[in-house]
Amino acid sequence: MLSCVSARHHPATQVVGILGGMGPAAGADFVRLFVQACTEHMGALGIPVHDQAYPEHWLAQVPIPDRTAALHDTRPGAHQPAEPLLQATGRLSALGARVVAIACNTAHAWHGILQQRFPQLEVLHGVQEVVADMAAREVRGVGLLATQGAYDAGLYQGELERAGIGCFVPEMHERELLMQGIYDGVKAGNYTLARQRFESVSLALQQRHGVSTLIMGCTEIPLALAEHPRLPGLSLVNPSVVLASALARHAYREMAPTC
Repeated sequence: MLSCVSARHHPATQVVGILGGMGPAAGADFVRLFVQACTEHMGALGIPVHDQAYPEHWLAQVPIPDRTAALHDTRPGAHQPAEPLLQATGRLSALGARVVAIACNTAHAWHGILQQRFPQLEVLHGVQEVVADMAAREVRGVGLLATQGAYDAGLYQGELERAGIGCFVPEMHERELLMQGIYDGVKAGNYTLARQRFESVSLALQQRHGVSTLIMGCTEIPLALAEHPRLPGLSLVNPSVVLASALARHAYREMAPTC
């Protein structure tokens, strides 16, 4: 289903698109983060904040096959996400979007095919945006909370290694706890279970590797896990916040100061 989140926009802003539905709650939350990022960006540019100053942005909230399952079973078929991702991206392009963000970490395994098929669009790479942000803040080592598919594909590990940032991942039984938190927790509406699973693995990474920064590398994780006293000494990085900020920058880039 396509929904127009903001049909009116400032003439100088770019129309942008969001690939959602992975899962639906995460896609809806990304729109909230994007609007928040636009408000902050307008403030930085000295633009008066009002309804008409927000860019036109379209959310493609479509059913996408499970990304982790597809990475484990690469045979062609309806279980593969590529085709529905391509169809949704095509709809966003037809609606005038010039920049697209993928509101799912694991789905970035298909970033290349989306960018190749739609060269007229700029498909933001959320993982690269996060790693660039880490490098700019001179972070030297991080713990990674993600799906099994993201671990298997090395989505974050490879980018972090190229940036000279150490990446520490959970042990296999801890990854199973994360998957329980994602599927039996957030996706099933049981946020108490999700929080327990995510906190357990977070503390294990902190104690075993001494990390103080954790990347919440699945859009479901931030929905249940937030900084609070039960995770002392840990800074939680929400990739959706970083990506939403990048999308806002692109939406307003024609209005950026030239001096």
